[in-house]
Amino acid sequence: MDTTNRCNVIIVYADDLGFGDLSCYGSHQIHTPNLDRLCAEGLKFTDAYAASAVCTPSRYSILTGRYPFRNSRAHILPGDAGCIIEPELDTMPRLFQRAGYRTGIVGKWHLGLSDGSTPIDWNREINLTPIDLGFDESFIFPATADRVPCVYVEGRSVVNLDPQDPISVSYDWECPFDDIPTYHKNPELLKMKSSHGHDMSIVEGIGRIGYMRGGRKAIWKDEDLAETFLDRAIRFLEDSHRQNQPFFLYYAVHQPHVPRVPSPRFRGATALGPRGDVIAELDWCVGELRKELEKLGILEDTMIIFSSDNGPVLDDGYEDRAYELNGTHRAAGPLRGGKYSKFDGGTRIPFLVSCPKLVHRGVSHALIGQMDLFASFAHMLGMELAPDSAVDSQDMYAALIGEDPVGREELMVEDLTCGKMLRSGNWTYLSPGQGAPFMKEVRIETGLSKDPQLYNMDYDIGQQTNVAWDYESVVKEMEERLRKIMESDRTR
Repeated sequence: MDTTNRCNVIIVYADDLGFGDLSCYGSHQIHTPNLDRLCAEGLKFTDAYAASAVCTPSRYSILTGRYPFRNSRAHILPGDAGCIIEPELDTMPRLFQRAGYRTGIVGKWHLGLSDGSTPIDWNREINLTPIDLGFDESFIFPATADRVPCVYVEGRSVVNLDPQDPISVSYDWECPFDDIPTYHKNPELLKMKSSHGHDMSIVEGIGRIGYMRGGRKAIWKDEDLAETFLDRAIRFLEDSHRQNQPFFLYYAVHQPHVPRVPSPRFRGATALGPRGDVIAELDWCVGELRKELEKLGILEDTMIIFSSDNGPVLDDGYEDRAYELNGTHRAAGPLRGGKYSKFDGGTRIPFLVSCPKLVHRGVSHALIGQMDLFASFAHMLGMELAPDSAVDSQDMYAALIGEDPVGREELMVEDLTCGKMLRSGNWTYLSPGQGAPFMKEVRIETGLSKDPQLYNMDYDIGQQTNVAWDYESVVKEMEERLRKIMESDRTR
């Protein structure tokens, strides 16, 4: 077994961060010095994609090396959903475990918990969690910051649960609990109003999706989320170093997803309001993580990959003045669309690699998808993958270290509606689909059209000129490629 390329690995996975949200990707309104340093020391990708324009499918894909369409449950999940990764499926952390690594997850999960055979009882051990899928250590919140239950789960259990104050959770449309504060019944308790949705339980002064009763000692404080997750990530690094074990850490931060509640030290850090402030907070967390690696003397032995699960959104359900304060900032940079969208703004994301094995530094235009990390790490570790493991992941290790400037030949991604986009060389093809061309609530173009769309990305990164009628043979060829991908064997 070849171990010459082995190093520690950290994936820092942001939530709803756009292609233009970092200063190293062109932002002049949000300054991200720590990520800029990571960029300067490493490799910045311009053509990297998440698997989906929304979070759960992307998170499924990065951990399993599979396109989301291979799992019919890979859609945005409620907070009480069963786990959509089957226990027998190979996962990226399992790959690292087989190679002798210590594996950990800290942060957002949103892939469901429990085997789904019965509703989750949050007051007992949960029978299927990240520790059953290849993680030795797990400290997460179950879904998103705007969904109940608003608690941490460590291993199999809710942290700080009081048996005398049991937790109940419901995602029924009507509240089944008469004794809890709710958005419309108790507006006087709100410290942040909803712009759309998020009008069920009030937890810590914020309207959430879903209803929750009990668990008062277990409920997180929104302004503490960033530092709580950072502290646990640092503890994982320290424990791994003390045990003299190589490690893989999946550090899934919650910023800049709504509700945006920065810690006091970052309130007013930018002129863009809470959204800009939590991105500054995220940048600080990356800097603190890097300092810890330096302190432990293992920075030069660690690969750090920074990316996002999908593109940006300004108003995703709360009145935090993200639009009013945005000014000239373009969260998606030059790209069209954003979160939810079939346009590139939905899935083309920041992607930075800092690695001791880098052959070239600077900028890479290699085409790469997040699902490719699985097979690329297998190459790095000198590990063979079974035929049914990571079936859509391609070995892009040479691209990750700057040796291959091209990357994939083609890559498929999807939008909120599971509509498909195919990137092949300089062409981007958007398959026809039903639905409104504009999501009014979030003010984002969907990219949905009954007509096929074809864009030349060499000349039209903003996808403004549809040339499908001028290149009908290319459209036909790319539609055929999409069909073949969709019909491909799951166990090839």
